[in-house]
Amino acid sequence: MTRVVMKFGGTSVADMDRIRKVAQFVQREVDSGNNVVVVVSAMSGQTNHLVDLCEQAGPSKISLDAQHCEYDAIVATGEQVTSGLLALVLQQNGYKARSWQGWQIPLQTDMAHAKARITAIPDTNLGPAIDGGQIAVVAGFQGIAEDNRIATLGRGGSDTTAVALAAAIGAERCDIYTDVDGVYTTDPRITKKAQRIPKISYEEMLEMASVGAKVLQTRSVELAMAHKVKLRVLSSFEDPDIAIAAQLKGTTGTVICDEDELMEQQIVSGVTPSKDEAKISLIAVPNEPGRAARIFILLAEANVNVDMIIQSPARTKDAANISFTMNVQDIARAADILENAKDEIGFQELTADNSVAKVSVIGVGMKSHAGVASIMFQTLAERGINIHNISTSEIKISVLIDSEYTELAVRALHHAYGLDAAAE
Repeated sequence: MTRVVMKFGGTSVADMDRIRKVAQFVQREVDSGNNVVVVVSAMSGQTNHLVDLCEQAGPSKISLDAQHCEYDAIVATGEQVTSGLLALVLQQNGYKARSWQGWQIPLQTDMAHAKARITAIPDTNLGPAIDGGQIAVVAGFQGIAEDNRIATLGRGGSDTTAVALAAAIGAERCDIYTDVDGVYTTDPRITKKAQRIPKISYEEMLEMASVGAKVLQTRSVELAMAHKVKLRVLSSFEDPDIAIAAQLKGTTGTVICDEDELMEQQIVSGVTPSKDEAKISLIAVPNEPGRAARIFILLAEANVNVDMIIQSPARTKDAANISFTMNVQDIARAADILENAKDEIGFQELTADNSVAKVSVIGVGMKSHAGVASIMFQTLAERGINIHNISTSEIKISVLIDSEYTELAVRALHHAYGLDAAAE
């Protein structure tokens, strides 16, 4: 029999009515003859509530960068509640089901509490359980660390749990159920001409996730690509019978797979905006070896992830201006760190700007087509949108612009690359 992993996010299990609907999806998968593992997130908003309680209990705000075992013990309870409730509903409906916590599988992690990484998942318990007819309802987001204590995987960790379990038990696929019916060419809230993408490569999805798409977490896509786990993004907000029929017809959902499985490769598959950006500029940094290295060493030691970097000549002789972007949540901390090291680095002035946004165009077709960048720059120029920073990869071009122009830029680029042609 085929092994399948199903994952349901916080909005899908937000209350008991939603959990009962999730049970219907699970039951239809079991009735079709599959052996099923279900991974659940905490109810929507519950993790934030638990984090708030942690912060109230401590003398100061709990740092997620620190090893904090008690934080993990508390915030992991959200998923444990949901897994137990879903198992109870399934049992009430006449199905053999039980809840599983991370340590019972066991899902083994390193010691980085609050942001642990998975080290191993022995297929000695879960696989035999589902092959014996049990529906395994697993609490996502958590495992067991080397110190024999609960360790959580960081925000979005339930996606990572689901993909890791699918790889460990050799599942045919991993279905990620959420509040949207697939991956779209851009955010449908920005333009109604956004189109559902029936099939997309791991590489494209990874780039989309890394630059702001919220459908899947970056770590889960990386894991799926490394272990060749086929993913499907589906909606749990549809009627289960209608949804299953639509899945069979291919009229709902998005399959994430190897590039070789794509019949045609779009030049550009999507336009992804991210407003969670901020920029720091250091003016007149001495242009000599080691200065730039010191800047980024200090930020790395503080776990500040830097993205787009530009160095340009300064007006001051033998000096350079260096600007770079990061998540807006890190800007105050990064600015403080660099201001405290001003004499050591030698810059004259620091400016911080959180009124910026990143817009990216992504597509595997970029590998073999010229002119993608020129279309992007010309389109933005025609609308008077100035570009601050640029970064590229083999299948992505990202630009930093003023945040007030984000939606205009997205709609213009979406049209320029022919992504909304079908809606016109």
